[in-house]
Amino acid sequence: MISSVLVANRGEIACRVFRTCRASGIRTVAVHSDADENALHARVADTAVRLPGAAPAETYLRADLIVEAALASGADAVHPGYGFLSENPGFARAVLDAGLVWIGPPPEAIEAMASKTRAKRLLGIEPLREVTEADLPVLVKAAAGGGGRGMRIVRRLDELRDALEGARAEAASAFGDGEVFVEPYLEHGRHVEVQILADTHGTVWALGTRDCSLQRRHQKVVEEAPAPGLPTALREELRTLAVRAARAVSYTGAGTVEFLVADGRAHFLEMNTRLQVEHPVTEAVFGLDLVAEQIRIAEGHALGTEPPRARGHAVEARLYAEDPARDWAPQTGTLHRLAVPEGVRLDTGYTDGDTIGVHYDPMLAKVVAHAPTRAEAVRRLAGALESAVVHGPVTNRDLLVRSLRHPEFTSGRMDTGFYDRHLDALTEPARDPHAPLAAALADAHGRSRFGGWRNVLSQPQVKRYETDGEEHEVRYRHTRQGLAADGVRVVHADAALVVLEVDGVRRRFDVTRYGDQVHVNGTRLTALPRFPDPAAQLAPGSLVAPMPGTVVKVADGLTEGATVRAGQGLIWLEAMKMQHQISAPAAGTLTALHAKPGQQVEPGMLLAVVEPT
Repeated sequence: MISSVLVANRGEIACRVFRTCRASGIRTVAVHSDADENALHARVADTAVRLPGAAPAETYLRADLIVEAALASGADAVHPGYGFLSENPGFARAVLDAGLVWIGPPPEAIEAMASKTRAKRLLGIEPLREVTEADLPVLVKAAAGGGGRGMRIVRRLDELRDALEGARAEAASAFGDGEVFVEPYLEHGRHVEVQILADTHGTVWALGTRDCSLQRRHQKVVEEAPAPGLPTALREELRTLAVRAARAVSYTGAGTVEFLVADGRAHFLEMNTRLQVEHPVTEAVFGLDLVAEQIRIAEGHALGTEPPRARGHAVEARLYAEDPARDWAPQTGTLHRLAVPEGVRLDTGYTDGDTIGVHYDPMLAKVVAHAPTRAEAVRRLAGALESAVVHGPVTNRDLLVRSLRHPEFTSGRMDTGFYDRHLDALTEPARDPHAPLAAALADAHGRSRFGGWRNVLSQPQVKRYETDGEEHEVRYRHTRQGLAADGVRVVHADAALVVLEVDGVRRRFDVTRYGDQVHVNGTRLTALPRFPDPAAQLAPGSLVAPMPGTVVKVADGLTEGATVRAGQGLIWLEAMKMQHQISAPAAGTLTALHAKPGQQVEPGMLLAVVEPT
C-alpha cells in the first residue's frame, strides 16, 4: 500500500493530486522552485522540498533532483502530474530504479507513445519529410510533451524555417526535448479524445469521448464530455482505436488518445501517456476519481469488468491570466481574489493574495459544471463564470462567457478554427458605461466636500479611468443631499457599494479597490492621474514589451538603420513557457534597438523603434 506520494509537478495539478491523497489517508510531498516557494501547492503539502532555481530546466525538469527529493522526504511513490517530466520514460525508469512506486504507465509504453513520431509510426503513419507548396498548410509540432507548446501553423514555405526554430526552442524549454516534426494541418476539424484507464490485469476501459475543439495557440480552452453530435458508428470507431492503441503498448494507468475528426473520419493525432488537464469532465460524467484509480492501479488492484455508466454532461473552462485581445499575452501580478459560486467545481493552484509570476503556465484555474443535459451544463458554467469574483490581472473570463454563449458552440457546431473566425467579435470591449462612475462615487465616499481646491459645493469633480485600452472621464458633484451625477440618481454610495437608478431601474455595483486597480462588478478599471505625465509619451513606431519575460532572440542581422517590412518578426520574448513574437508594425527603418538576448523585460519597456516609411 502506498503511504506517501511526491507529486513531480506544481500548481493546480499538484493541488488536485494532493486532494485525493488526503482523502485516501496518504501523506503528500511537494517539490517547488525558488519562484514557487510560497505557491499554494508548496503550502498545502505535508512536506515540501526545494529545487534550487526558477527556470523549468533547472527545477521541474531535473529528474535527478526530484528522485532525490522523494527519497529524502520518505515518499514511497511518485505521481508525475501532467506537463514537465510526465511523459519522460527516463524519469519513470529513474523513479523505478530508486525503488519507488511509479503512478503511471510502464516506461516502455511512455517511450512508444510519448514521442508523437514513434506513436504515429506504431500505427503506420509517417510525418512529412519534404514540404512543398502542395502540402500547405502544415503543422510543426513538438515530438514530446503537449499543452500546445512547440506548435506552429505554416501557410507559406518561407515561414517554415522560423517555425521550426521557434518550435524547437519552445519545446526544449518546456519539455527538455527539442525534437519536432511536420504533418498536414487539417483545418476546421474537431479535436476529440478518448479517456483510457487500464490495469495490470489486462482490463482496458474507454471512458467515453471529450471534445476539446475550442483552442488558442493549439492549447485547449473549453472542454466537454461527451463530445456532442458524434454518430454512433464514429463513437464506436474512436473507442475501438483508443483501446487498440493502449493494448498495442501494454498500457496501464490513465491515458488519453487524441483524434482530429474531419469529414466524418477520425485521424489519429497522439496518445498522451498521462492524466490530462481536462480529466474533471470525465470524472463528473462517470462519477470517478481518476487520480484515486491511478493510485489503485499502481498498487496492483484490478478494474471492474465494465466502467460505470455515463450520466449527464460536463463542461470545463480554463481561466487564464492573459489578454485574448492582445495576442493572448500572459499577465502577471497579484491575484487579489478568486471565488466562484456554489454548484461548480474549482480546481486551482492559487488562492487570494498569491503572485502570478513569469516562469510558468498562466492558467489560474479550471471551472467545471455538470448537469443532466449539455444545454444545462453550458448555461450553468457560463453563469458561474460571469458572476465569479476575479480580482487581479487581466484574464480571459469574458472571452469564456461569450464563447459558451456563442450560437456555434451552443449548437455543438464548433471546430478548432472557432477563435480564428470569431476572436475579434468575442474580444470586443463590453464596457458597462456606469462602471467608471460607480468607481468614482465609491472613491469619493467619505471625503470632505471642501477639499484643498476649495471648490464650491456644486462644482463638478472629475475622475479618469482606463479599461480595455481606452480612457473614460466621469463627473460627479457633492451636494447637500449627497453625491450626484447627471443622468442617474445616486440611491446609495459607500466605499464598497454603489446603487444607481438609471431610467427607473436600480442597479447595484460592488466596488473593490487595490491601489490604482478598481474592480466594479466584472469590469476592471485603472484609476489614472488627474494630470498625465508628458514624459510617458512614446515616439510613433515604438515597440514595447507587452508582458514581463525574457528576450530569447533578436532577428538575425538586425541592427539600427536596417530596413524592415511590415509584419517582420524582430524580437522574440519567452514568458510563461510560451514564445511571443514582436513584429514590425509597418514597413520602415529601425531607428533604435534596445533589446538583447537574455535581457529581462517588464511590461511597457521600450524594445525598439521602427520609423515608418
